[in-house]
Amino acid sequence: MEGSFDTEESFDDPSCLAPQPPGPVSPARRRVNEVKETKTTINGVTFPLPGEGPEQQLLKPNEWSYCDYFWTDKKDPQGATCVAGFEVLLQKQLKGKQMQKEMAEFIHERIKMEEEYAKNLSKLSLSTLAAQEEGTLGEAWTQLKKSLHDEAEVHLKFSNKLHSEVEKPLLTFRSDHFKKDLKKYDHHIADLRKQLASRYASVDKARKALADRQKDLEVKTQQLEIKLSNKTEEDIKKARRKSTQAGDDLMRCVDLYNQTQSKWFEEMVTTSMELEKLEVDRIEWIQQHLRQYTTLRHETDMFNHGTAEPVDQLLQAVDPAKDRELWVNENKTGNVRPVDLDL
Repeated sequence: MEGSFDTEESFDDPSCLAPQPPGPVSPARRRVNEVKETKTTINGVTFPLPGEGPEQQLLKPNEWSYCDYFWTDKKDPQGATCVAGFEVLLQKQLKGKQMQKEMAEFIHERIKMEEEYAKNLSKLSLSTLAAQEEGTLGEAWTQLKKSLHDEAEVHLKFSNKLHSEVEKPLLTFRSDHFKKDLKKYDHHIADLRKQLASRYASVDKARKALADRQKDLEVKTQQLEIKLSNKTEEDIKKARRKSTQAGDDLMRCVDLYNQTQSKWFEEMVTTSMELEKLEVDRIEWIQQHLRQYTTLRHETDMFNHGTAEPVDQLLQAVDPAKDRELWVNENKTGNVRPVDLDL
């Protein structure tokens, strides 16, 4: 954890989504050794210490918004490096894109199965097996085979609709430009973080320079007072001017740091909410087309029921007595019965 300073307003003050650059700092706050440490800076970003300052309120209470929960960095799974909160949001978007692609692949596999099933049903409907069955049972058997052809058409149409109304939309929802757009977001926020780190490094350097100047002024003043050196008042004035200049440099660096942090804060809020909207759009889009999948499935079941209906009707009409009558009429060889032989 790096050093802290109390010369800027909290970067996530709930009073405003876009904090304004800090105003002039009073001379009383220029003396670093009098500043109470109420804030800490981690990886270039300044946070209030626990229990210091007013309690912060969420920017979007009760919404679990991205803009409220990704300000700090986190350790990667190996714990070696820190991952910025914004990077976590970007990875979520990329994962969503991959999940969408895998869903499309899943639907594609279903389409292939439907097409193969339709092909096999159609082939089976042309089978000559039991083609010589006669009568009402023969009619029902013929209709059953025909229903396979009709069912094959249903499954073929289902596969075509799956492709056009589910698979294709999932694949084309976000084009290749999507990743390029994410990179733009990434580079923009990353550049602001680099600027912030650079500004904080300048603050740290200026703070150390001020401490050195103050120490030099104090030593020279003590030496003059106890007459351990031949330093003149002019040397003391020169040291005091350098100390004052170092203080001014520190305050200028702090002001620049705060302005950069405010800019980063504004862009983080805006961009994270854009990513949040993208995620909502993705989920709603997938929901819409998976619901279309279930609708098509219901339609397929309904149409398949329609292909089976004629078979059901003919099976109900199968009449062994009728079939016997038909067969006898077509194949009878005579109805005169044999009689006993007379002597």
